[in-house]
Amino acid sequence: MTAVLKLTVTTPLRIILQEEDIVSLRAEDASGDFGIKPGHTDFLTVIDAGVMRWRTAEGPWRYCALRGGIFSVTSGNLVRVACREAILSDDLATLRPRVAAARKEALDESRRARAQGVKLYAHAVRRLMHELAAGGDTLGLQPDADK
Repeated sequence: MTAVLKLTVTTPLRIILQEEDIVSLRAEDASGDFGIKPGHTDFLTVIDAGVMRWRTAEGPWRYCALRGGIFSVTSGNLVRVACREAILSDDLATLRPRVAAARKEALDESRRARAQGVKLYAHAVRRLMHELAAGGDTLGLQPDADK
């Protein structure tokens, strides 16, 4: 039996990929492009953002866009990637627009959350101003006349 790699890619919320029978894998870290084949020495690196690719003996290259991850090789054949985001594709040409769409959606969600925060803050300030204008004691600093 030929030696093969076992690849697992995870994000904080789910397992993105578990694949066996990989004969070659390539990725990139801050120092540049690197390749992994079965029997590789233990290895650990940080991947900021990039595209990892791999193939089985009979299959074509497959791709995964990674953002913010830890890449490790242990026991010569266990490859693990734990990352913030991962997008899989069988075709590099279709991966780029999917990554762009995911970035746009994340940016839109961030803008929506920020806008909601501003609305909540404005509501709280308006409520406080209303209470102060009505002579209300919103902080509980005025002594009670009944005591």
